[in-house]
Formats: sequence, structure tokens, C-alpha cells
Amino acid sequence: MIGLVLAAGTGRRLHPYTEDLPKTLVPLGAPADPSDPDEALTPLDVILGNFAKVGVTDVAVVVGHAAEAVRERKRTLERRYGVSLELLHNEHALRWNNCYSLWCARQWLSGQDVLMANGDTVHPVSVEHVLIDGMADSSLLLAVDTTKDLGAEEMKVTVPDKRSVTRITKLMDPAEAYGEYIGVALLRAEVGPALTGALEATWRRDPSLYYEDGFQEFIDRGDFTIDVAPIGDVPWVEIDDTADLARATSVVAAIREAQR
Repeated sequence: MIGLVLAAGTGRRLHPYTEDLPKTLVPLGAPADPSDPDEALTPLDVILGNFAKVGVTDVAVVVGHAAEAVRERKRTLERRYGVSLELLHNEHALRWNNCYSLWCARQWLSGQDVLMANGDTVHPVSVEHVLIDGMADSSLLLAVDTTKDLGAEEMKVTVPDKRSVTRITKLMDPAEAYGEYIGVALLRAEVGPALTGALEATWRRDPSLYYEDGFQEFIDRGDFTIDVAPIGDVPWVEIDDTADLARATSVVAAIREAQR
């Protein structure tokens, strides 16, 4: 199994933090290493730490906006977490949405299982464990929060049988939703070609679409199902704006307290 992090977006709602950094490298208000308080923890630190804890050490990172900042920290991150990083460049990151970003990693989606995370999601390693524990019976498995109160911005899913997704979109009445997809997923090698085709059809139709729109295309084609893995009541945050960034401080503290 390999890891994949999507970290190409511009993060405009996080300015000025993201003027020279991708969201995945925005400081979270805690040290990455307690022995080095000057080195700030970032979402990418959390994700790579989680991957390493479940034995995933070969990781691709799709970069775009402020990609050089990731390149500059590549060796430090590899040494800190015992991982090997390959950076994949999204040349359209400043104009297109993340459906194209995931398609940029298409060579990683065939021949091996993939543990994938959005680069702006801070979550405990229990999420990865839930996905891995549930992978035996699923081809594509989404980590879903079924406890959170939902609004307009969340990426929501409908799951009539409490197993397989029929719809995934932000454009859904929260009352119809089973829960929120948190941006962490496990993709079995067998779905790679079909998923790549669905993603390409989606971004070619409209490059402003999300990769979750590609997931919907994948579902609609009917060759495979997308299943859900409820993560339970655990602390996590998707960092879209400064309010989310402020909440990330308490999320990191809760994660670290639980690990003691």
C-alpha cells in the first residue's frame, strides 16, 4: 500500500498564511517535534505521521501552489517520519479544481492499494485504522463522520443501506445526508483504471469540479461501489479558513492527549 496526499490548491480563504505556503504547510500552533520547538507542526506532518504509524512509507504528494515550499521540506519530512516522498506537479493548480489533481496521480492508482488524504485535513490515526480494518470487503472506502451537524459547505454523502454511497456532493440538503466525507479514503488497486477514467471524464467536462464529482461519476457508471467507514466521535478538522485554522490547535491538542 502506498500513500497519496492532495496538496496543490491555493487556499485563498487562508490568506495571508497561504501567500507563500500551500495549506498543507500552514503552521498549526504546535511543534512538530517536542525536542525542536522552533519547527512548527503542519497538516502534512500529521498526515505523514499517521501514514507511517500504519506502515505506509511510500507517499506521493500532488503539489501546485507554492510547490517549492514542499520541495524545500521534503528531506526533513522524510527523515522525521521515515517515509519516501515523490512530488507530482499539477500544472493547472492555480486555475482548476482538485478532480484534476487526483487524476495527476493516475499512475499511482493502478497496481497497488492507495491510502489517500486531502492535504488540509487534520485527523487522528484512528481514521486510517478504521479504513484499513474495513478494506477487505470494499474496493473504495471513504472515512465518514456521522456525528457532526452538517451545513452547506460539508462534502455530504447519502448511504441508504448504511454501506454504499449513492450520492456525494456539497449540494445536498443536510437532512438527507448520512454524514460528511472527511477527505481520507482507501482505494483498492482493482478500481484504479475505472476511477481514472471517471476522473478524466469529470475534469474534461468541467475542470472546476471536485474529485468527489469524479467519485459520483464512478458510482453512476456502476462497475464498482463506494462504501463508507464511520470514524466515530473523534477530533478532526478540514482547514478551509482562519476559523478552521484556529480550531486545528485544539484538535491537535486532543489528538496528542489521546496518544499519551
